[in-house]
Amino acid sequence: MYLKSLLTAILFSSSALYAGQTLDASQWRYAVDPHGSTASYEKPLVKEEYVGIAFNRVPRVDAQNNSWVELIYDLPNKSLNDIASIELTYQSDKPLVIKLSQKDYGGKGDKSYAHYQALLPSANQWQTHTLALDDFNRPDWTPSWSKDKGILKANVSALYFVPNLTDEKGGNAWIKIKNVKLNQE
Repeated sequence: MYLKSLLTAILFSSSALYAGQTLDASQWRYAVDPHGSTASYEKPLVKEEYVGIAFNRVPRVDAQNNSWVELIYDLPNKSLNDIASIELTYQSDKPLVIKLSQKDYGGKGDKSYAHYQALLPSANQWQTHTLALDDFNRPDWTPSWSKDKGILKANVSALYFVPNLTDEKGGNAWIKIKNVKLNQE
């Protein structure tokens, strides 16, 4: 409990205000598994300066039931058509996995959930990274039966931001996102 309180305090302490864009609350949400993982945040989830959330991920339940936590950004056009790269300004106490939520690999596709993803380093101060779509790869654990269709830009509807916590141990993490910029081709 102390660790959860400490993570929440770190997440929401901020001595500076950040001028710039206003984030659209209708494009942000989060999801956690039904096995006991939790999310906590100071309401509202989307503030003027950033989106911030803390997660507590439980260890994997069994071979058929994995735990998961994710901060979700629904793409404004519900696709990555005409997009060449993604620029992200963020903070995260753990390395940050960015997943391209593509229907071909999700619940409406093959149900492997082996979405293309990229890994960014942890950052206790604001950092900006630009990722070309070529920087994204399918995860090592992708099942052999999941057919790789590549990144189909029209089928990517959201970006998932996931703290890099292990299936075996779970753990606690926090994420703040200040800016997501979709750069056109």
